[in-house]
Amino acid sequence: MNSLSSWSGGKDSCFALMKAKEAGMQPAVLLNVMNESGKISRSHGIPESILQAQAKAAGIPIHLISSSWQAYEKNFIDALSSLKEQYQLTDAVFGDIDLQAHRDWEEKVCTSVGLRAYLPLWLEDRRKLVFEMLDAGIKTMIVSCNAVMGPSFLGKTITPELVDELESLGIDACGENGEFHTLVYDCPLFIHPLQIAVTRELEHDNYWFSELVLV
Repeated sequence: MNSLSSWSGGKDSCFALMKAKEAGMQPAVLLNVMNESGKISRSHGIPESILQAQAKAAGIPIHLISSSWQAYEKNFIDALSSLKEQYQLTDAVFGDIDLQAHRDWEEKVCTSVGLRAYLPLWLEDRRKLVFEMLDAGIKTMIVSCNAVMGPSFLGKTITPELVDELESLGIDACGENGEFHTLVYDCPLFIHPLQIAVTRELEHDNYWFSELVLV
């Protein structure tokens, strides 16, 4: 079973891919959607150079597409369709946990091209899931976050202590509601860790982003 991984560069998509491999799926390609300029990823703000470095460390090719939010669905379906042919795919792996609208959309776009949507983290307890990720060897840093958290959290590695701190602020342990996004810099999929630095913090629409570079 050849699978595509919807790859954000963050912890949830990484753990979902690890779980899919455990279930016997063969990861054939990663798919990431960049912004219109193609410079950074649509949701997490990760530059192409770092996404390519993650893919190289994992030994899996990555396919990048650029899209506005308006054309997102069409471009995503087009990418799924062409990659299905190229890699003889049967499944697409997603890291969503319990947002039903996300699952409905993923199943819709996959069905439209004859793929199965596979969500191995679905309905897991969010706090328990974060600790499972840490125990599995995923090392991940916060690269964007909401105003409640603020810029001081950017660049911080997620640890059990940080999870407690986030929950004390009323922030979900997984950031599943969009409170923060992460970047995986080391995990069992990688042949070596990545060295990532935050060069500055940027605010856009009451949300904080990191400007990131490979060291």
